[in-house]
Amino acid sequence: MSRDIQVTFDAADPIRLSLFWAEALDFVIQPPPGSNLPPATPASEVLDAWTSFLTQAGVPPERHGSASAIVDPTGSRPRVFFQQVPEPKSAKNRVHLDVRAAPGLDGDERMAALEQECERLVALGATRVKRFEPAPPMSGGHIVMTDPEGNEFCLD
Repeated sequence: MSRDIQVTFDAADPIRLSLFWAEALDFVIQPPPGSNLPPATPASEVLDAWTSFLTQAGVPPERHGSASAIVDPTGSRPRVFFQQVPEPKSAKNRVHLDVRAAPGLDGDERMAALEQECERLVALGATRVKRFEPAPPMSGGHIVMTDPEGNEFCLD
């Protein structure tokens, strides 16, 4: 029997990082327990609902931004959780995400699609690190990037 997984990021600013990854993965901010917000609800409204929920639950305001989660609106991909940690990122992450931004494409068409997605993510706060050209048959080419907190990921 296979198991479900959750991907967890340690973060300085869980809200900001979750907003970036929600856009990058076409996910949505997970609404608070008991809410009836539809998946298309803007992130700002979901975050407002969290503020209300946490306030009613007695969570001190300074802890309201200590965690966040994003979910696939179709329910088919793993939940991604962001938790605040006091220490800064100090080295290369040992696990990273590969974002499949050009499924089924090859060669120049594939690399053009990766470049287009790279530009979109840079506008959202990512940093481009390096482009790797296709090297058939082992590699279709990819672009290494970092998210707003320096976590490495690849567009492939």
